[in-house]
Amino acid sequence: MSTTTASKQRFDMPAALAWFIVAMVIVGLFSPVFGPEMGIMDVPRLAICLVILAIAGVRYELGFMRNWMGDLVFGLVTATAAWLLVSTVSNHPGEATLGFWALTAAAWAAAWLFVERLSLWKAASPAAARLINLAIPAIFGVTLLMLWQIGVTGAGVPKVLLPAPSEIWLRLTTSVPTLWADFQQTFLKAVLAGYAIGCGSAFLTAILVDRVPFLRRGLLPVGNLVSALPIIGVAPIMVMWFGFDWPSKAAVVIIMTFFPMLVNTVSGLAASGTMQRDLMRTYASSYWQTLFKLRLPMAMPFIFNALKINSTLAMIGAIVAEFFGTPIVGMGFRISTEVGRMNVDMVWAEIAVAALAGSVFYGLVALLERAVTFWHPSVRG
Repeated sequence: MSTTTASKQRFDMPAALAWFIVAMVIVGLFSPVFGPEMGIMDVPRLAICLVILAIAGVRYELGFMRNWMGDLVFGLVTATAAWLLVSTVSNHPGEATLGFWALTAAAWAAAWLFVERLSLWKAASPAAARLINLAIPAIFGVTLLMLWQIGVTGAGVPKVLLPAPSEIWLRLTTSVPTLWADFQQTFLKAVLAGYAIGCGSAFLTAILVDRVPFLRRGLLPVGNLVSALPIIGVAPIMVMWFGFDWPSKAAVVIIMTFFPMLVNTVSGLAASGTMQRDLMRTYASSYWQTLFKLRLPMAMPFIFNALKINSTLAMIGAIVAEFFGTPIVGMGFRISTEVGRMNVDMVWAEIAVAALAGSVFYGLVALLERAVTFWHPSVRG
């Protein structure tokens, strides 16, 4: 590869972001922020100065800004600029103009540049590396919330279409008893019961399929057929069979989680090599000894893949099933009724609780996977 070609393929992203921020700051300087009546000494102008100082100090490596201290100062300045933008636009909802959106773009690019530089840090210890790996997605998520808040407030979007994160947070903090009751009904009862029964029965069925070969040809196609059933068609039937309370929702979760667990477990049991199984036979191992000492440990990555997939499918299935009949409690019930009442902030509060519960559930399964499959190269690496 020639030197010219290599130089064309290299792209300096930090430099591009730095110049983009400077350009957006210039646009913000000479454009109205909230209308021509607002003076040039409006609060967002301070955000302009802060971003300019951050770019000048960090990108061009002036003085003490050459190391990680400069990156930290850059991050602090960017966070201050974002806070100024958010606090200012809340006083002028729906009045943002070109200058304000240019400042918002500059703050977004500054956050991107900070994460870009943060990803280049060389951690001195595993704990520091873990902290950096957690900080990067956290900063990314906070940046998305900031853009959401600024965009909705600055453009004056009606709450019925998309509420701001601050409005959703206010609903979350003022509706804790209702949200807790819905969480208990949907997650602690329907999701956990259906998840345990669905995954457990599928695991035992996979052992049976592995033990009786003709079931693989007869049972797996049937399981594939069941997994393809639409949930909006199955949920009303389960309500008629098991009633309006949480058992009917658990039945839907069982149907949704059974087949992924069955297929992954069967595939995992077949993952051990022929030489490994032959070695177990030379030791006069029985089927069950080979199963527990060789094949199940080799199948654990496949099994945990199914468990992680089902941790999100279970929540989706339970919430959707509640749309078709439930007591006056539950996440799905609350979402369907509050949409009819145009209380969209409550709908988003339920969505936030469901997303948080699903993420925590997935994380717990992932931690258990690391403890069980510590020998796997993906964990050791």
